[in-house]
Amino acid sequence: MDIEELQTFVEVADAGGVSPAALRLGVSKSIVSRRLVRLETELGVQLLARSTRGAALTEAGATFRDYAARVCAEIDIAKETILPAGALRGRLRVAVPLSFGPTHFAPVLAEMARRHPQLQIQTCYSDRFVDLITEGYDCAIRVGYLQDSNLIARRIGPIHGKLLASPGYIKAHGAPETPEEIVAHQALMQSTEAWQFMDGDKIITVRPQGRFKADNGIALVAAATAGLGVAYLPDCLTHEHVTSGALVPIMTRYPPPPAGAYVVRPPGQHPARKIRVLTELLIEYFGESPHLAVLPRSEA
Repeated sequence: MDIEELQTFVEVADAGGVSPAALRLGVSKSIVSRRLVRLETELGVQLLARSTRGAALTEAGATFRDYAARVCAEIDIAKETILPAGALRGRLRVAVPLSFGPTHFAPVLAEMARRHPQLQIQTCYSDRFVDLITEGYDCAIRVGYLQDSNLIARRIGPIHGKLLASPGYIKAHGAPETPEEIVAHQALMQSTEAWQFMDGDKIITVRPQGRFKADNGIALVAAATAGLGVAYLPDCLTHEHVTSGALVPIMTRYPPPPAGAYVVRPPGQHPARKIRVLTELLIEYFGESPHLAVLPRSEA
């Protein structure tokens, strides 16, 4: 039984179809289909019920998938064990936020690739919420406040942010002095979200309203400097604007609660060594860095 056939079957089962599995594996759909046919022929059972909408596990396939996944995981561990000390191989798929991933996290991923020439790194830069399990990612770097989920998270460093507005907006509309006053202002938001602030040890949650929304932090910075409203923005995106006076920190008596940057991964007994290595490298770069920043909580 070929290990590539087992790995392909697990990818198709988890992705729900041949096309997404082929994308994950970096091979053609025809190769994926041939591997599945050979595996089913060898086992003498149908593992997947194929249709134009995808591929669903049969009863036999559902049982076999868990065994196949464990075998593949053990083979990966065995391959890592016989590599030269510290070397990594295979593929690492990482989802990274677009707003400052290319500037803050891309150099770390590039350094990891330099240190491990046998490792293939595929990175998705997007501010949308990436489903790691469905889309086949090994891990993601996320910032701000983590949503409740079954994902496993490791903190890599502190992040900071603040409420800001342009001098023009403040002159025309004033600035909120308490969290309760935010609802009377135009808020620049990512989506439908809650903003949180600290009043001593107490956390105050407000739900702002506004006509300008964007799923990218850089776009919100542009809107804020144009005077369209108040924005809850990452320090790493606004530092130069605050220094130049284009944006002004407001409502500073109520800072955002402490937040962090995290590496998150799907649940499992032990993280793959490539994820552990990436996490440790990020901690090395950002564990004490003042340059990471907070994003508001998103409910998308």
